[in-house]
Amino acid sequence: MLHSQPLKEWLLIFYSVPSRPVSNRMRIWRRLIKVGAVQLKGAVYMLPYNEENYEFCQWLVSEVSSKGGEGTFVKVKAIETMKEVDIINLFNSQRDIEYYNIAKRIEGIGRKIESAIKGGGTKDSRIFHEELRRYEKEFQEIRKIDFFSSKAGGTLEKRLKDLYGKIRGISEIGPKGKGYTIVPKSIRDYKNKIWVTRKRPFVDRMASAWLIRKFINKEATFRFIDERDIKVLGKDIVTFDIRGGEFTHHGDMCTFEVIIRTFGLKDRAVKRIARIVHEIDLKDDKYRNPEATGLEEILTGIRKVSIDDTEALEKGISLFEMIYASKT
Repeated sequence: MLHSQPLKEWLLIFYSVPSRPVSNRMRIWRRLIKVGAVQLKGAVYMLPYNEENYEFCQWLVSEVSSKGGEGTFVKVKAIETMKEVDIINLFNSQRDIEYYNIAKRIEGIGRKIESAIKGGGTKDSRIFHEELRRYEKEFQEIRKIDFFSSKAGGTLEKRLKDLYGKIRGISEIGPKGKGYTIVPKSIRDYKNKIWVTRKRPFVDRMASAWLIRKFINKEATFRFIDERDIKVLGKDIVTFDIRGGEFTHHGDMCTFEVIIRTFGLKDRAVKRIARIVHEIDLKDDKYRNPEATGLEEILTGIRKVSIDDTEALEKGISLFEMIYASKT
């Protein structure tokens, strides 16, 4: 939770856990670090007061007791030996370290992107996007506990947006600097086909599979392959959201948008969904859709609880059908 103004109350957490097993002590410590607590002294940790952090303290004390330890917490308006600005700086300093660790790691991606722009490296923007996205997710996790909006966080956010912008530019680089075109196709030519995509389906593949089954072939079946196997597929196979596939990212469009454009789909609800899919998949702030974050979390949950790729895809299809119903 981010706050533009300093908080006036603080939660101080006191606890002790038996030295054995060590795993119990580490578990408590990791939980404190994950929620953004900073160490004040010894085994005393501190959080800014809000309802979420207050509830966390209640659960933490309960967990400490279950492990044979002792714990308590108090809410205070001031720490006599520290000014409020010093307390805030303590939190910001911890977040700065975490942001710096990410910033240091993404510089390698930055150099690769610059090399690609100059013509000295790969032009596959998807490779860069997927790599950068992993770090962007780490950044978002830290932002949740950046209680006082540290300057380092703002700087890193600008750097991430800059790199995403350069990645979009790579996909549009061509020998003549021309834009891209989408060749229209007929739905009737894509009946009775097997649709193939990459393993570990996520938002673009799930949404595209829903779109295919909803508007192109209600009986469509889907399979999953490694990208290297795309060259040995049969003639009745249609590939999507895979490098070199028939339907995949094109320019600044995700696969879902390419399929819409290719088959000339005019449904308004579909176009609204496309903005959400685009934001989750490309994260380029083109649409800044507030629904994207919540949907991404649900899709991540689907991926984690599904026993295989087919189950994950089918659950994703069902979810997008519900989203479509809500927008029609």
